[in-house]
Amino acid sequence: MKRLCVFTGSSPGYRPEYAAAARALGEALVARDLGLVYGGANIGLMGVLADSVLERGGEVVGVMPRMLVSREIAHNGLSELVLVESMDERKRQMADHSEGFIALPGGLGTLDELFEVLTWTQLGIHTKPCALLNVCGYYDDLIRFLETSEDEGFVKPVHRAALLVDTEPQDLLGRLCPLIPSIIPNR
Repeated sequence: MKRLCVFTGSSPGYRPEYAAAARALGEALVARDLGLVYGGANIGLMGVLADSVLERGGEVVGVMPRMLVSREIAHNGLSELVLVESMDERKRQMADHSEGFIALPGGLGTLDELFEVLTWTQLGIHTKPCALLNVCGYYDDLIRFLETSEDEGFVKPVHRAALLVDTEPQDLLGRLCPLIPSIIPNR
């Protein structure tokens, strides 16, 4: 089974639209027979997303550092929970278990994960597609920042264009899936 890695918050955020988007993305993944790889938590948008996939019979692989398991935030109902020793190892395992990346709204951890995989794309470490699900304009300022970085000569246009952006889960997957070998785009 092909899987997409989704980076998102361990907080639900203040807008109900964030949780609705996480649920909708979970539904869309299962509808396309795609598994989910994520941070392994049962809280925040991470928990909403995982539950959405699981409720529809989809596969969910969580990757979590042992230090977070002891805080009792690990999701107990996953298809698989991969335990690692560090946050760096978590990011590597999440990437190794997936064929592409999507960021839902989230905080510093989500941004760290997103920018790491984008940097890996820039350096040629992988060729997996990266995307933002821009719910309620959450990432508008980040998108403007990246455009400014391109305009000022710090990000090459090809690397800026490597980040797909959409506001609807189905539309985003419709653009992302054709970039992944052996995924049927119109399922």
